[in-house]
Amino acid sequence: MDKLFEPFYTTKANGTGLGLPIAKKIIEDHGGNIKINNKPKQGAEVAILLPVNHQDKP
Repeated sequence: MDKLFEPFYTTKANGTGLGLPIAKKIIEDHGGNIKINNKPKQGAEVAILLPVNHQDKP
């Protein structure tokens, strides 16, 4: 789970490893954050938090 947001890290044969790093960058650019937790025997839990009133960065 530590490498999920590293560019080009993938466990899939045809994966690019760019999806989560790009998503994280976009979310952070909007003042939010993303968290991923492993839920054994259930799968992954993904939380994306975005502010209601985002202020543009200077």
